Amino acid sequence: MQEKNNPLLCDIETGMCEMPGNSTDSLGANQFKSVEKPIKVIYYTDPICSSCWGIEPQLRKLKLEYGSSIEIEYHMGGLLPDWSYNSGGISKPSDVAHHWDEVSVYYDMPIDGDVWLEDPLSSSYPPSIAFKAAQLQNKEKAVVFLREIRELVFLEKRNITKWEYLEEAAKTAGLDVKQFKTDYEGKAKELFQKDLELGRELGVRGFPTIFFTDKTGKTEKVYGSKPYAAYETAIRALEPTAEKKDYAKDLKALFSKYPSLTAKEFSELSGTPRNEVEKLLNEFVSKGELDKLITKNGSIWRLKN
Repeated sequence: MQEKNNPLLCDIETGMCEMPGNSTDSLGANQFKSVEKPIKVIYYTDPICSSCWGIEPQLRKLKLEYGSSIEIEYHMGGLLPDWSYNSGGISKPSDVAHHWDEVSVYYDMPIDGDVWLEDPLSSSYPPSIAFKAAQLQNKEKAVVFLREIRELVFLEKRNITKWEYLEEAAKTAGLDVKQFKTDYEGKAKELFQKDLELGRELGVRGFPTIFFTDKTGKTEKVYGSKPYAAYETAIRALEPTAEKKDYAKDLKALFSKYPSLTAKEFSELSGTPRNEVEKLLNEFVSKGELDKLITKNGSIWRLKN
């Protein structure tokens, strides 16, 4: 990998899309307010962060196994303000295309970099603000919305700065679209700025950055895309007695929880060997129970409506 200080040129080996500055690494313990669950998780991400897409399998498994012990709070970090810079090997949208194809293979998560050639994004701020608008309505639906816009940009090559795609994702997530638009044009902008301010206070330098904290303020940080064990270790360090729940790992149960899954995700969640997953999923496509979207760098399977 070439040297870079451009956040869109993520470091594959560390799994980090890193921004210049914000290097104080202050934990800002006063921000970690007590919650009902033993551990609060502050997750700094961005809708177009390829490394964040890379940890979706680990994050989804974490929710299934430790959902009773952790409460995840999503924050937007502002990965791409605009194209006013020229640094780190990326100076224009087309420079991102090959990099996304490269990280897709590394993380074994389908990403089609051609969006940067066909309909490039000017900024990640509009979809970030849209996520905050979704959060104003419902935190769970906001997470669904975030997943939807990620699938739109990473797999379907949609420019998610455009209202038509944000509206489409809002409908899919079950949001009140009229209220969503009102908040997107109003309150959500202020909330996004608060996310950026908190990120600076916490010393967030890139994405994904995940803070785990207990009620005493003790904190563990996982920086970048890491194997599942790293996130589990952070929880155990704070709450050694955290209950690790078993969950149904059959195909129907997993797709009822997560209506879309990549091969890597299904392998991670079900324990099925990676080289057997696609054959299994394709069998359910032939039975008419799943739909399959094929991209040049992999596929995603979706529960058929």
